[in-house]
Amino acid sequence: MDDIRVKEYIVSLEKEFSLIENGFKEEEKRAFADYKSNDKEYAKNLAFLAYKSDTYQVRMYGVFLFGYLSEQDDILAFMRDEVSKDDNWRVQEVLAKAFDEFCKKIGYEKALPVIDEWLKNNNPNTRRAVIEGLRIWTSRPYFKDNPSEAVRRIAALKEDSSEYVRKSVGNSLRDISKKFPELIKMELSSWKLESREIKQVYKLASQLVD
Repeated sequence: MDDIRVKEYIVSLEKEFSLIENGFKEEEKRAFADYKSNDKEYAKNLAFLAYKSDTYQVRMYGVFLFGYLSEQDDILAFMRDEVSKDDNWRVQEVLAKAFDEFCKKIGYEKALPVIDEWLKNNNPNTRRAVIEGLRIWTSRPYFKDNPSEAVRRIAALKEDSSEYVRKSVGNSLRDISKKFPELIKMELSSWKLESREIKQVYKLASQLVD
């Protein structure tokens, strides 16, 4: 009975959410309400069924749910390995938010091994989910008190093979330069500006400190 009810609910979400062309607030609000008002097993079933939808807005809703459930290892792995393959850029934006939700839930310092693991992942969407999800890094607990730990991790991807990731790296370092200009200046001064990739990131990161 539950499965039928869930499938009917997904169909109703497809009708409702397919009318939303911009933003993510409605999907996020509904996912949070459904997470809060159901037990975790039901919410997990709902998330996986939603993620199978052809309607990208319903997949976004599913990924928000994954974020709320991400303390479960199998869900975190699914986010890392499967959601990162979704070809809709809006779903990738929500993956970044869902990863930040995971870090918030378990604590940013405790999340460091997972942050580092995702940053080394072969899929650029997985790497970008970390860089983009934690923006502004130094407004997050742990990194607020240890800004150099944020800079070190972000800057390690300055020559990333993906332009998508490199832009996120440059923008993230520029964000941090607003509060920690000297730290970013010091980091950038150590770069050898030999490759096109590094020059691109340098240009973005140095906009506020030059």
